[in-house]
Amino acid sequence: MSEIKPSNNPKDILGSNKLPYHLCPTTFIAGVGMAFLEGCLKYGRSNFRAVGVRASIYYDACLRHLIAWFEGEDIDPESGLSHIYKAGACLAVIADAIECGKLNDDRMIAGGYKEVIEKFTPMIKKLKERYKDKNPKHYTIKDNDLEIIKEVNNG
Repeated sequence: MSEIKPSNNPKDILGSNKLPYHLCPTTFIAGVGMAFLEGCLKYGRSNFRAVGVRASIYYDACLRHLIAWFEGEDIDPESGLSHIYKAGACLAVIADAIECGKLNDDRMIAGGYKEVIEKFTPMIKKLKERYKDKNPKHYTIKDNDLEIIKEVNNG
């Protein structure tokens, strides 16, 4: 990769202190744009800005798309779009609503999340140390072949 060298061009000097849009992967921008097109066709352009959004609705939708993707369903059957792009659109709507003052913030009352993380995190090292001599099979999406699963269960 070639090194980016400083320039004496006045436009370069001014432009280098502006938002670095070029760092956002255009593949993601294109995919999220398609998810927004679907929303535009179903609900109307910028409806989320006009009427506002409930945090819980978009949080739930985002998680549904991420969970579906993580469970091996790459494409949303309703739209034909990647669940990743649909989740990205949900996050973009939440971020936009926050910035535009259009978020109906119905998140849960604060619980003990931070305390739970602080409690469990040190346990990870202890568990890894306790089971360091084990070498179990860690299954992934590559193991979805039913014959492999049958062999393991019957073996």
